[in-house]
Parts: sequence; C-alpha cells; structure tokens
Amino acid sequence: MYRKRILILFFMLTVGYGCITVGKRFDSEDFSWIVKNRTTREDVYYELGEPFRAGNDSGKLTWTYGYYKYTLFGSTRTKDLTIYFNPDKTVDSYVFSTSFPGEKEAWKNR
Repeated sequence: MYRKRILILFFMLTVGYGCITVGKRFDSEDFSWIVKNRTTREDVYYELGEPFRAGNDSGKLTWTYGYYKYTLFGSTRTKDLTIYFNPDKTVDSYVFSTSFPGEKEAWKNR
C-alpha cells in the first residue's frame, strides 16, 4: 500500500510539473528561402519535412508546421507556419506566428 502511494505521488508530481510537447521543432529565424511562385512543395518538404497538418483554404492546398509546448503551470508556447500552394505546386504565400518569447520579440521588432 505504501509503495502504491509513493508511485501515485511520483506520477502526480511528474504530470503537474512536466510539460507536453506536440509537433516538431522548426527553425523560424528566417524564411527568406520561401519565394512566392518559385519555391515548390518539394523544396518545402526538403527544408521542413512532413507537415503537422495538411488541408485546404478556398481551393488552395495548405501545409501547416506546428510546435506546441503545453504546461500545467505557466504559459503555453506555440508557433505555426502555414504555407499556401498554387495549383502548379509552388508557394503562393505563408503565415507565421509564435508566442515563444524570444522569437516573438525578434519578429515584433523587424
């Protein structure tokens, strides 16, 4: 019985102070390699790998790369890169957003 209580307490502390990470970390310093109407899906896949999500926005294929760090106590941190593709498989546009403090400050001040 004592051993069971210790294990339950250990589990609760681990979950309570731990964090859950979803997605794959990706570099968000510079997206200058993404060039409208020139960068292809293959180029994006080469640079970033398998997208976290794939979908459609008003007829345009979208790939989303996400990295999400959830904590029970403290702030959740997230970042997303959504890339919109033309029918010819080149990039039409992209949207990046982040709540990671260092990245957020760097992007706010550009």
